Amino acid sequence: QELAANKLDVQVAKARFYPSLGISAGLGYQAFNPLYLLKTPQSLILSLAGDLTAPLVNKNAIKASYFNANAKQIQAVYNYERTLLNAYIEVANQMAKIGNLEKTYDTKSKEVQALTQSITISNNLFSSARADYMEVLLTQRDAIESRFDLVETKMQQMNAVVNIYRALGGGWN
Repeated sequence: QELAANKLDVQVAKARFYPSLGISAGLGYQAFNPLYLLKTPQSLILSLAGDLTAPLVNKNAIKASYFNANAKQIQAVYNYERTLLNAYIEVANQMAKIGNLEKTYDTKSKEVQALTQSITISNNLFSSARADYMEVLLTQRDAIESRFDLVETKMQQMNAVVNIYRALGGGWN
């Protein structure tokens, strides 16, 4: 919308280069010389000549406003491109984060499976008097920590999905 508005500002600035005739509801007598105040044709001609020659007299000011409108339009294009680029980067980062967290989740789930098997093995070793109970406890602690890491990884993965919805403008306030 801002880009379209700046484009219209450039068109308005370009239109100021042309002479204009305005029709208004009022009719007045204008004259710089009091002799022409009561003479209708001369007074109206002076007013009409002012409207027609204004672009010639104000040429530099009109050029400056035209160049200013062009510069604002170019700035709006750059801002629009920057916004698109930032949005693309946010989405690409979140997609990469989701992929990386998925791989991490798979690795952590394999780790949980291996540590769960190690609990069974350490219990068997303790039953056959090949290991002390401290090894069983340490193995169980490692398995629980690994499960906590697995849950935390899943939470991060779900947060990344929520963030990608936010980056795409999915109804987020």
